[in-house]
Amino acid sequence: MKFIYDMHQMMVAHKVILIYEGDFTQETTKSILTMAERNLDSSGEESTIKKKIFNVMVEALQNIVKHSDEAKDGGSTDPGHHAAIFLIGHEQSQYSIMSGNPVKTANTGPLKAALEKINSLDKDGLKELYKEIIKNTSISEKGGAGLGFVDMARKSGEKLEWAFIPMNDEFSFFCLKVNIVKTKEAVTNE
Repeated sequence: MKFIYDMHQMMVAHKVILIYEGDFTQETTKSILTMAERNLDSSGEESTIKKKIFNVMVEALQNIVKHSDEAKDGGSTDPGHHAAIFLIGHEQSQYSIMSGNPVKTANTGPLKAALEKINSLDKDGLKELYKEIIKNTSISEKGGAGLGFVDMARKSGEKLEWAFIPMNDEFSFFCLKVNIVKTKEAVTNE
């Protein structure tokens, strides 16, 4: 039973306001978005911040649903071995949208390169990269060649934080954090 208390204390310490761990489907995504929207509406957060949070959430959740390697491999002997996680944290000056999902370690190189490129660009560079991807990529069922990451960086106005944590010889856990900084006026009014 102490585990419940410890988990609660950890969430309070890290200012987690929403967390989901498990299998991600389109239905799960809709439920998470609905819960977050209610939470943000009741918090009285300004509409521009809510819109940014919602847009980044949609992209992060779609990334989990479409790109987690668990969906392709499915047959792990360890239940939950490939489970993903989604969190929202709220501090006085910012919200943080965080996600984690398994990817094949062999696929991390191109992903790292894309994320490094995105983080190296300023606002105008991100806009150009976005246009370039739209123009030169046929968007498949899997997505648009990093378009979601570019969109998260554009919407948040912040650098993407990421890491690949080795899980075993075949998989790494891809952790992504996107911060949405509140306006200075909103922070001083709290």
